[in-house]
Amino acid sequence: MNAQWLIVPVLLPAVVAAVLALVRPLALQRLLSVASCAALVGIAGHLLASADSGALTVYALGNWRPPFGIVFVLDRLSALMLLLTALLALPVAIAMSGGEDERGPFLHAFLHFQLMGLNGAFLTGDLFNLFVFFEVLLIASYCLLLHGQSAGRVRAAWHYVVVNLVGSSLFLIAVALLYAMTGTLNLADLAVKLPQLHAGERVLAHSGALMLLVVFALKAAMFPLFLWLAPTYSNAAAPVAALFAIMTKVGIYAIVRVYPMVFGATAGEAALDLRVWLLPPALATMACGALAALASRRLSGIAAQLTLLSVGTILAVGALATTPALSASLYYLAHSTLSGALLFLVCGLVSAQRGEALDLLKRGVTMHQSQLTAILFLFAAVAVTGIPPMSGFMGKTMLLQGSASASDAVAAWIWSFVLVTSFVAILALMRGGIVVFWMARSSQRTSDTAPVPLIAAALGMVAFVMALATLAGPIKGFTDATALQMTDTHAYVRAVFAVGGRP
Repeated sequence: MNAQWLIVPVLLPAVVAAVLALVRPLALQRLLSVASCAALVGIAGHLLASADSGALTVYALGNWRPPFGIVFVLDRLSALMLLLTALLALPVAIAMSGGEDERGPFLHAFLHFQLMGLNGAFLTGDLFNLFVFFEVLLIASYCLLLHGQSAGRVRAAWHYVVVNLVGSSLFLIAVALLYAMTGTLNLADLAVKLPQLHAGERVLAHSGALMLLVVFALKAAMFPLFLWLAPTYSNAAAPVAALFAIMTKVGIYAIVRVYPMVFGATAGEAALDLRVWLLPPALATMACGALAALASRRLSGIAAQLTLLSVGTILAVGALATTPALSASLYYLAHSTLSGALLFLVCGLVSAQRGEALDLLKRGVTMHQSQLTAILFLFAAVAVTGIPPMSGFMGKTMLLQGSASASDAVAAWIWSFVLVTSFVAILALMRGGIVVFWMARSSQRTSDTAPVPLIAAALGMVAFVMALATLAGPIKGFTDATALQMTDTHAYVRAVFAVGGRP
């Protein structure tokens, strides 16, 4: 494959975003936005097929030889994240065309700026450009969150901005420490130079690495840095909240990309044991997400807290850093992203038909609620909570099997938390469904209509979730190969430094 293909997932949304900012007819904006997202699906599929061969493709921007300049690296992990982002973006763009884009300008432009940041973060091969793309996607997310300018969104955006500014400051301090100790921020070069550090230098490098872990944990919304998530996701417009389903996964991606490769077994005395730093807060994240979902007063709040629960579940097993654990975590990451986005879209359908916030204490709903919306909610609830035969059940089965390789005590903790929090999640969604769809007063009528694009987007997401379950075998084969490749640091280093160019 021509390495120049790697710039397309970043360049295409950047160009389309600039065009959308200048185009005035809303119909043309919608057409360009959906067409661009559809093209991204095709491009990401092509890149995934190329990465599935096991070869790493490296593109050096400006033809600068690594570790100088900017490099994009395509392997199975980055290709998986690119395809997941594209599959999420297409229904989101369709859903935005159902009237949400009429509430303010530039919604589609900010969607594509966010896609630019997401794709860049998944492809970049150095820490500083990871910071740059983090900032691009965060700035776009601020604007997407504020779209519509309700009081709740303004309050949530204020907290979201402040928290992420603190995180960005810590990010810069962390990369400065690592650069001071190693003279590089290229991931492949870091993997080579970290084992060569002296004892005093390793202490400072570890300080930078742990500070960086705090930043990634903040982006992923891991305990105790998760309080920003629920207000942000529950107050965002339904299509925006669906897109945000992948935002926490960027932090998870950064953790599983950087630490097994740079601070893994090949780092020698500079290695860090992820289980020590990730497992306890990940279990706490699961507990907080499940209990908060059960206590939530709003359907969108339940969806937000279940997103938090999925973060803890992925990191609790992924922290084991074994091939089965990483493979299971990647499958569950894809499942939780798509099913979580579906649940947010269903919340949007319910809100459109109720004409009010999804307050579960206001029970004047749904004798006239659309049957399709009820069916979609049931499907989303089954998928999210891991009830057979959907992908959530398969994903949790893989997680339990992947954690079996840990010590008996660790495996027992993980199994207990996964099973108990799954049961609590079922109770939370059951409560929400009963209140919203059954406990109605006939004197309070609601609309049976919802925007057709929003319905189409939800049905499209249903198709993706069903495909994830139907193709579980081949997908697990891909995630197994991805997990093996993630721990092969030497192959990554060889591929990056094999690229020629200007010194």
